Amino acid sequence: MKKLKIYAITMMLVCGLASCHLGKEKAENKTPEQIRLEQISRIDTISLCMRVNPDTIEGRAKLDSLSAEAWMLIDDSTGMVISAKNAYSRRYMASLTKMMTALLALEHDQLNDTIAICDDVYINKDSRVRLGEVYQAGDLIREMMMVSDNDAAYALAKHTAGDTLTFYSLMNAKAVYLGMDSTHFASPNGMPNDSNYSSARDLILLVRYCMRDSAFAEIVGTAEANIPLADGRHLECRNSNALIHTYPGCIGIKTGYTRQAGYCLASSATRDGHTLTLVLLGSRTFKSRFIESAVLLDYGFRVIEAYTRNAGNPS
Repeated sequence: MKKLKIYAITMMLVCGLASCHLGKEKAENKTPEQIRLEQISRIDTISLCMRVNPDTIEGRAKLDSLSAEAWMLIDDSTGMVISAKNAYSRRYMASLTKMMTALLALEHDQLNDTIAICDDVYINKDSRVRLGEVYQAGDLIREMMMVSDNDAAYALAKHTAGDTLTFYSLMNAKAVYLGMDSTHFASPNGMPNDSNYSSARDLILLVRYCMRDSAFAEIVGTAEANIPLADGRHLECRNSNALIHTYPGCIGIKTGYTRQAGYCLASSATRDGHTLTLVLLGSRTFKSRFIESAVLLDYGFRVIEAYTRNAGNPS
């Protein structure tokens, strides 16, 4: 009987070690893209309240007075949700749409391709690009993201997919791939369209995925740039995201506004080794989206500080 017990224990240990080895081997065999998808899809709504009562953190009361209709704020490395309001509700996203446009252009285009601003993409005529101008693809992506250029988005969509309808199919396929199940794209730039919508939660997935692309992150983290045209001229651009210029540690990413969507902002900031990601939708005014995003980020960093402190001193 004793020998049987020893044998059983030995077999359990062998099986356990084999399982650990297989698990490690499986993890080691994951591609960078698989790891990226796992990282961005992790949304943790439980861990925070196990160590911190977020209602006791300084700045919590301010959140009740914010005008934004929806937001989600997370710790980027863990996916831990710090604060959320109507995060799963469908909302119009305005120019946050251009995050997907830029992502697909970076993935599908050669950055030294030349793109002309021609009649069939010079649609809104409210942009910095002008009819007849020619840019390299990489420079046009940068210009679009920094100043939120609507016609640049049309030009990139046509260049990437041949026509806008095919580009919308690419956008929606990517949304499905990322798990953005409350999202539908029907525009490359986010101009008013009832069929172009998302949610704060879905846009968090997109932001996290985009910011793990080094070229994308560099573009949206740029404060000012002189964008070259093919004829030798330059277009001076200043990032429309005010937090890039005013909020310590801000590393991106995109503004948005239409009457339909209100004032929107996706932002990301790093402090003391922690990166927070925020999507805020439907704020009331041009300034309020930046002020309210800063309030949320400040609160988020205080929550992370308390969470980290409590993790090191478990009760």
